[in-house]
Amino acid sequence: MTDTPDNTIVYGTKDVLISLCNSVTRVLSVATQGTVRYSGMVQRIGKTCLKPDIGCFVLFNGGFSGLVVINFSAAAAMEIYQSYLLSMGMSESDLAPAYTSDEVANVMGELMNQVVGDFTSAIQRELQTRITQNQPKMLVLNQQVVLSVDANLDQPEARRVTFYTARNNIFYLELAIDRTSSSSSTTSSPRKRPTPTAS
Repeated sequence: MTDTPDNTIVYGTKDVLISLCNSVTRVLSVATQGTVRYSGMVQRIGKTCLKPDIGCFVLFNGGFSGLVVINFSAAAAMEIYQSYLLSMGMSESDLAPAYTSDEVANVMGELMNQVVGDFTSAIQRELQTRITQNQPKMLVLNQQVVLSVDANLDQPEARRVTFYTARNNIFYLELAIDRTSSSSSTTSSPRKRPTPTAS
Protein backbone atom coordinates (compact mmCIF):
# COMPACT_ATOMS: atom_id res chain seq x y z
CA MET A 1 0.00 0.00 0.00
CA THR A 2 1.53 3.32 -1.11
CA ASP A 3 0.42 6.95 -1.16
CA THR A 4 0.53 8.93 -4.40
CA PRO A 5 0.93 12.71 -4.83
CA ASP A 6 -2.81 13.10 -5.50
CA ASN A 7 -3.64 11.55 -2.08
CA THR A 8 -4.85 8.22 -3.41
CA ILE A 9 -3.75 4.92 -1.85
CA VAL A 10 -2.52 2.25 -4.24
CA TYR A 11 -3.02 -1.38 -3.22
CA GLY A 12 -0.97 -4.14 -4.82
CA THR A 13 -0.39 -7.89 -4.73
CA LYS A 14 1.56 -7.56 -1.47
CA ASP A 15 -1.46 -6.00 0.25
CA VAL A 16 -3.72 -8.83 -0.91
CA LEU A 17 -1.19 -11.36 0.39
CA ILE A 18 -0.91 -9.62 3.77
CA SER A 19 -4.70 -9.51 4.08
CA LEU A 20 -4.86 -13.23 3.34
CA CYS A 21 -2.10 -14.04 5.84
CA ASN A 22 -3.86 -11.99 8.51
CA SER A 23 -7.09 -13.89 7.87
CA VAL A 24 -5.27 -17.22 8.32
CA THR A 25 -3.70 -16.13 11.61
CA ARG A 26 -6.91 -14.54 12.94
CA VAL A 27 -9.18 -17.48 12.25
CA LEU A 28 -6.80 -20.29 13.23
CA SER A 29 -5.61 -18.49 16.40
CA VAL A 30 -9.21 -18.08 17.56
CA ALA A 31 -10.18 -21.63 16.54
CA THR A 32 -7.23 -23.29 18.30
CA GLN A 33 -6.99 -20.80 21.18
CA GLY A 34 -3.27 -20.58 20.42
CA THR A 35 -0.94 -18.29 18.52
CA VAL A 36 -0.60 -18.92 14.79
CA ARG A 37 1.92 -16.63 13.12
CA TYR A 38 3.63 -16.17 9.77
CA SER A 39 7.16 -15.38 8.68
CA GLY A 40 8.01 -11.91 7.45
CA MET A 41 9.87 -13.43 4.49
CA VAL A 42 7.86 -13.82 1.30
CA GLN A 43 9.21 -16.16 -1.37
CA ARG A 44 8.57 -15.61 -5.09
CA ILE A 45 7.70 -18.92 -6.73
CA GLY A 46 7.14 -20.01 -10.31
CA LYS A 47 4.04 -22.14 -9.71
CA THR A 48 1.69 -23.27 -6.99
CA CYS A 49 1.71 -26.90 -5.87
CA LEU A 50 -0.35 -29.12 -3.65
CA LYS A 51 2.12 -31.02 -1.46
CA PRO A 52 2.00 -33.64 1.30
CA ASP A 53 0.66 -34.21 3.80
CA ILE A 54 -2.66 -32.33 3.45
CA GLY A 55 -3.25 -29.75 0.74
CA CYS A 56 -6.10 -27.28 0.32
CA PHE A 57 -6.90 -25.04 -2.63
CA VAL A 58 -9.45 -22.31 -3.36
CA LEU A 59 -10.11 -20.39 -6.59
CA PHE A 60 -11.14 -16.72 -6.51
CA ASN A 61 -12.94 -14.62 -9.12
CA GLY A 62 -14.52 -11.19 -9.22
CA GLY A 63 -12.63 -7.96 -8.54
CA PHE A 64 -9.49 -10.01 -9.14
CA SER A 65 -8.73 -13.64 -9.95
CA GLY A 66 -6.39 -15.98 -8.18
CA LEU A 67 -5.68 -19.25 -6.47
CA VAL A 68 -4.79 -19.98 -2.84
CA VAL A 69 -3.04 -23.19 -1.81
CA ILE A 70 -2.28 -24.16 1.78
CA ASN A 71 -0.07 -27.19 2.44
CA PHE A 72 -0.09 -28.68 5.95
CA SER A 73 2.38 -31.11 7.41
CA ALA A 74 0.71 -34.01 9.22
CA ALA A 75 1.86 -32.58 12.56
CA ALA A 76 0.47 -29.12 11.83
CA ALA A 77 -2.86 -30.50 10.60
CA MET A 78 -3.29 -32.76 13.64
CA GLU A 79 -2.37 -29.97 16.06
CA ILE A 80 -4.90 -27.59 14.53
CA TYR A 81 -7.57 -30.31 14.28
CA GLN A 82 -7.11 -31.48 17.87
CA SER A 83 -6.82 -28.00 19.40
CA TYR A 84 -9.95 -26.82 17.60
CA LEU A 85 -12.14 -29.72 18.67
CA LEU A 86 -10.77 -29.85 22.22
CA SER A 87 -11.48 -26.13 22.62
CA MET A 88 -15.07 -26.88 21.63
CA GLY A 89 -15.38 -29.43 24.41
CA MET A 90 -14.83 -32.70 22.54
CA SER A 91 -13.17 -35.51 24.45
CA GLU A 92 -9.65 -36.46 23.38
CA SER A 93 -10.75 -40.09 23.10
CA ASP A 94 -13.25 -39.10 20.41
CA LEU A 95 -10.64 -37.52 18.14
CA ALA A 96 -9.39 -39.17 14.97
CA PRO A 97 -6.00 -40.85 15.53
CA ALA A 98 -4.38 -39.99 12.18
CA TYR A 99 -4.27 -37.13 9.68
CA THR A 100 -5.45 -39.49 6.94
CA SER A 101 -8.89 -39.71 8.57
CA ASP A 102 -11.78 -38.18 6.63
CA GLU A 103 -12.79 -36.35 9.79
CA VAL A 104 -9.48 -34.45 9.88
CA ALA A 105 -9.88 -33.37 6.25
CA ASN A 106 -13.48 -32.32 6.91
CA VAL A 107 -12.58 -30.23 9.95
CA MET A 108 -9.63 -28.63 8.19
CA GLY A 109 -11.92 -27.86 5.25
CA GLU A 110 -14.37 -26.19 7.62
CA LEU A 111 -11.59 -24.03 9.08
CA MET A 112 -10.32 -23.10 5.63
CA ASN A 113 -13.85 -22.06 4.72
CA GLN A 114 -13.82 -19.73 7.74
CA VAL A 115 -10.45 -18.33 6.61
CA VAL A 116 -11.81 -17.70 3.11
CA GLY A 117 -14.90 -15.99 4.52
CA ASP A 118 -12.76 -13.71 6.69
CA PHE A 119 -10.51 -12.92 3.72
CA THR A 120 -13.32 -12.06 1.29
CA SER A 121 -14.89 -9.80 3.93
CA ALA A 122 -11.54 -8.08 4.48
CA ILE A 123 -11.03 -7.55 0.74
CA GLN A 124 -14.48 -6.04 0.39
CA ARG A 125 -13.86 -3.77 3.38
CA GLU A 126 -10.26 -2.74 2.66
CA LEU A 127 -10.14 -2.67 -1.15
CA GLN A 128 -13.81 -1.85 -1.82
CA THR A 129 -14.15 -4.76 -4.24
CA ARG A 130 -16.01 -8.05 -4.16
CA ILE A 131 -14.66 -11.52 -4.88
CA THR A 132 -16.30 -14.92 -4.90
CA GLN A 133 -14.70 -18.30 -4.34
CA ASN A 134 -15.39 -21.99 -4.67
CA GLN A 135 -15.65 -24.34 -1.71
CA PRO A 136 -12.16 -25.16 -0.33
CA LYS A 137 -10.99 -28.62 -1.40
CA MET A 138 -8.86 -30.69 1.01
CA LEU A 139 -6.69 -33.55 -0.26
CA VAL A 140 -4.57 -36.03 1.68
CA LEU A 141 -1.42 -36.51 -0.38
CA ASN A 142 1.45 -38.99 -0.40
CA GLN A 143 3.26 -37.50 -3.37
CA GLN A 144 3.77 -34.03 -4.81
CA VAL A 145 1.04 -32.83 -7.13
CA VAL A 146 1.54 -29.82 -9.40
CA LEU A 147 -1.62 -27.73 -9.45
CA SER A 148 -2.03 -25.67 -12.62
CA VAL A 149 -3.90 -22.38 -12.26
CA ASP A 150 -7.01 -22.04 -14.40
CA ALA A 151 -8.29 -18.67 -13.25
CA ASN A 152 -7.85 -16.50 -16.36
CA LEU A 153 -4.61 -14.98 -15.10
CA ASP A 154 -2.97 -12.68 -17.67
CA GLN A 155 0.04 -11.58 -15.60
CA PRO A 156 0.31 -14.18 -12.83
CA GLU A 157 2.43 -13.63 -9.75
CA ALA A 158 2.99 -16.38 -7.18
CA ARG A 159 4.18 -16.08 -3.59
CA ARG A 160 4.82 -18.48 -0.70
CA VAL A 161 4.66 -17.68 3.03
CA THR A 162 5.62 -19.93 5.95
CA PHE A 163 3.28 -20.24 8.94
CA TYR A 164 3.94 -21.61 12.43
CA THR A 165 1.43 -23.13 14.85
CA ALA A 166 1.55 -22.63 18.62
CA ARG A 167 3.80 -25.73 18.84
CA ASN A 168 5.98 -24.53 15.96
CA ASN A 169 4.68 -27.01 13.44
CA ILE A 170 4.93 -25.60 9.93
CA PHE A 171 2.51 -25.12 7.08
CA TYR A 172 2.77 -23.07 3.89
CA LEU A 173 0.46 -20.70 2.06
CA GLU A 174 0.86 -20.10 -1.67
CA LEU A 175 -0.96 -17.37 -3.57
CA ALA A 176 -1.16 -17.04 -7.36
CA ILE A 177 -2.83 -13.87 -8.55
CA ASP A 178 -2.89 -11.48 -11.49
CA ARG A 179 -0.50 -8.60 -10.94
CA THR A 180 -2.78 -6.38 -8.91
CA SER A 181 -2.91 -2.63 -8.46
CA SER A 182 -5.98 -0.75 -7.29
CA SER A 183 -6.42 2.64 -5.73
CA SER A 184 -8.80 4.47 -3.43
CA SER A 185 -9.05 7.98 -2.08
CA THR A 186 -7.56 8.65 1.34
CA THR A 187 -10.93 10.16 2.27
CA SER A 188 -12.53 6.73 1.95
CA SER A 189 -12.08 4.97 5.27
CA PRO A 190 -12.05 1.17 5.47
CA ARG A 191 -14.93 -0.36 7.34
CA LYS A 192 -14.35 -1.73 10.79
CA ARG A 193 -13.43 -5.43 10.88
CA PRO A 194 -15.70 -7.63 13.02
CA THR A 195 -14.02 -9.88 15.57
CA PRO A 196 -13.87 -13.52 14.31
CA THR A 197 -15.28 -16.32 16.42
CA ALA A 198 -14.42 -20.00 16.63
CA SER A 199 -17.98 -21.09 15.90
